[in-house]
Amino acid sequence: MSATDATAKTFFSSPKFAVVGASTNTEKFGYKVFKWYADRDLPATPINPQGAALTVNGQSYPAIKSLSELESPKETSVSIITGPAITLKTLQEAKELGVPAVWLQPGTFNDEVLAYANENFQTVVAGQGGWGGEGWCVLVDGERSLGGAARL
Repeated sequence: MSATDATAKTFFSSPKFAVVGASTNTEKFGYKVFKWYADRDLPATPINPQGAALTVNGQSYPAIKSLSELESPKETSVSIITGPAITLKTLQEAKELGVPAVWLQPGTFNDEVLAYANENFQTVVAGQGGWGGEGWCVLVDGERSLGGAARL
């Protein structure tokens, strides 16, 4: 199953978001994707195993170490920016917690990871599509998708 504009809009209809692979390094995509959420005042939680807080535009965002620390995982759409092996483990944890929607950034998945995601989640944004040449990316496709989402 491939993602569509409707899939991406459904992802953004969640009341909360999390970014797995969030980074304090401003050059990394984990930082850039989290910053994208922060710049739009979306309620997003950074997740990285070190638990280091991220500072975006002078504001500090405390990080958590894993999805299991989320307050409301069943109400949280999750963006993932990790290598395929970590992404698969993250998806397994997300499934156990009842996360409804995942966005797999380019480079975060292989065929096995993509198959697992499509078999286990209501909403999966990943793979070919979107407006960029790399596939679905929050930084490229997020604005248009967010604009069409029914925010709760």
